Amino acid sequence: MPIVRNKKIEVLYSAAEIAERNTELAEQIALGDLSNILVVSVLKGSFVFAADLMRAMYEAGLSPELEFISISSYGAGTEAGELVVLRDIESSVEGRDVLLIDDILESGKTMKFTRDLMMERGANKVAVVALLDKSMRRQTKISADYVGFECPDKFVVGYGMDAGHAFRELPFVGVVTGDA
Repeated sequence: MPIVRNKKIEVLYSAAEIAERNTELAEQIALGDLSNILVVSVLKGSFVFAADLMRAMYEAGLSPELEFISISSYGAGTEAGELVVLRDIESSVEGRDVLLIDDILESGKTMKFTRDLMMERGANKVAVVALLDKSMRRQTKISADYVGFECPDKFVVGYGMDAGHAFRELPFVGVVTGDA
């Protein structure tokens, strides 16, 4: 069990398992019906997954463009739970197929908000890819078109996901189990 920052971390998905799954996801996406793809990575947690998946998509014969968006329910002057765009994409989505990438699909609120936003802006189609799917936590009707792994009902870190801004650098996904 790795020890990072004086914490024991149980590995759920190893770097090798993630790399293999990214290749499989990219191949599935390449076989799908998306064209003229604009990848939109939902910050912050998905940036590592998005980078690796984009490289795998290139290896699978795709060459999408990439944008980043940041969504929050904590924006100044918002109602509790209201989602707002903190950092928006710069490209037009009108007439394009958009692939939304997120680290973890949990409540579904952020992904539904972002998918609906892309459709309102004129996207031809919006598909969702999530590294982890925590379907038992879903609070809205949305599902991912492509899923890396089913996630147990545990707080996970690593591979871009953090706990208090720590552990994003880990090459695996794990659960902090206690002090070392």
